[in-house]
Amino acid sequence: MLKSFSDIFRVPELRKKVFFTLLIIVAYRIGATVPIPGINSEAVKSLFAAQANGLLGFLDMFSGGALNRMSVFSMGIMPYINASIIMSLMQGAHIIPYLDRLAKEGEQGRKKLTQITRYGTLILGAIQSFGLTMMITKIPTPSGMPIVLEPSWSWIFLTITTLLTGTVLIMWLGEQVTERGIGNGISLIIFAGIVERLPHAVLSLVKLVQMEEISILYVLTLTAIVVAVLISVVWIETAQRRIPIHYAKKMVGRKMYGGQSSFLPIKVDQSGVIAVIFSVSILTAPLTIAQFSPNWTVFGFPIAKKIMEWFSGGSIIYSLIYAGLVIFFCYFYNSISFNPKDLSENMKKSGGFIPGIRPGEPTADYIQKILERVTLGGALFVACIAVLPDYLRSVMSAPFFFGGTSLLIVVGVSLDTIGQIESHLIMRHYEGFMKEGRIKGRWFNVR
Repeated sequence: MLKSFSDIFRVPELRKKVFFTLLIIVAYRIGATVPIPGINSEAVKSLFAAQANGLLGFLDMFSGGALNRMSVFSMGIMPYINASIIMSLMQGAHIIPYLDRLAKEGEQGRKKLTQITRYGTLILGAIQSFGLTMMITKIPTPSGMPIVLEPSWSWIFLTITTLLTGTVLIMWLGEQVTERGIGNGISLIIFAGIVERLPHAVLSLVKLVQMEEISILYVLTLTAIVVAVLISVVWIETAQRRIPIHYAKKMVGRKMYGGQSSFLPIKVDQSGVIAVIFSVSILTAPLTIAQFSPNWTVFGFPIAKKIMEWFSGGSIIYSLIYAGLVIFFCYFYNSISFNPKDLSENMKKSGGFIPGIRPGEPTADYIQKILERVTLGGALFVACIAVLPDYLRSVMSAPFFFGGTSLLIVVGVSLDTIGQIESHLIMRHYEGFMKEGRIKGRWFNVR
C-alpha cells in the first residue's frame, strides 16, 4: 500500500493532477473561513450549539462548516446539486425534446447541458441566497442576541450577492478538479467538508472522557458501531453481480476471431452517493421553508411547526420519506445511466451472448430483471445505512453529527478517487492499490 502511494508521485501527469486537486481543496477550505460582514459570531455559535444535531447541523455538514461560521461559502454546492436534480428528472421523464436531442449529440450536447445546469444554479442560488439572508435576519437565537447587527437593505443586497458568488465559485472549483484534477470535483468538495469535522469530533470525545462525562466503554462501543457500518458500506460499494458473456468464433480471412469469455459487471449500489445527495437536497427544502416562517399557520393549524417536527432527524415520517427517496433515486439513476436494450444490441453486433439466453429482446429482458433485483438489494441497504445511524446517534447521544449519509459519501468518493488513481498507475505499468489477480469487487450471484 505504501509503495502504491509512493508510485503516485513518480508519474508526472498524475502527480500534477493530485497536487492541483489538493490546491483547490485548500482554496475551498480557506474560503469557508471568510465570514460575511455584519454577522454577530457569538449569536451564530449559540444558535448552532443548540441545534448541533438538528437541521442546521445537518446542513452545516454539507457546507463543510461554512454555515456555522456564516462565511461566503455558507450555501455550499447545494444550488448546483438541486439544478442537477431538476435536469436529471427532466431528462429521465423525456418531457423536453430539446434536452433529449442534446443528450444524443455527444460531447457538444453534454457541454450545452452543463451550461443549462449552470444557469439553473444561478437561478436557484439567487432564490436560496435571498431565503438564507432573510432567515438569519429573523431567526431567534438561544442567547437572545441578533445574528445580524444592522440588517439594512444595502446589507441584504450585499449578502445575497456574496452568497451567490460563493456558490458559483465553488461550482467553478469543482469543475476545475473534474477536468484538470483527479476524481469528481463536486463530490470531493463535499467530501472535504465532511472529513474536516473528523478531528473536531475526535477531540470532543477525548475531552468528554477526560472530564469523565462519558466512559471508555461508551467510546469503544461507539467506535465499534462506526467501524462496523464503515466496513459494511465498503463491502456493498465494491459488490457487483457479474453476468457471463461469451463471444462466438468467426472466420475473417484466414484468421479465427472470437471465442473468448467475459462478464458484464453490475454494481449492487450503481448510483453511489448520487441517490443520497439528491435525497438530502429534496428533504432540506420543506425544512428550509419552515425555518423562514416559523409561525406559519393554516386555519389555526401550525404548519411550520409540524413540518419541523415531522422532518427532523430521527422521526418516523422523516425516516420513511428519506428511505423512500433513496430507493427512488437508486432506481431513477439506473434508468438513465444503464440501458439494457442498447447493451443487448451492442452485444449482438459484436457476436456476444449470455449462455442460455437468446440474443436481442430476451437478453435485454434478462439484464433488466437482474438489474432490478440487484438494485433493490443495494437501495434497501443504502436506505438502512442512511437512516439507522440517526437512531443510534439519538439513542447513544453522540456528541457530534454521526450519520450514515456522511459515511456513504466519504466511502463512495474515496473508492471512486482511488479507482481513478489506480487506473493512471496501471496504464503506466505501476502497481496499483489492488495487486494483479485480486478480485476488486464482491461477486453476488443473483438469478
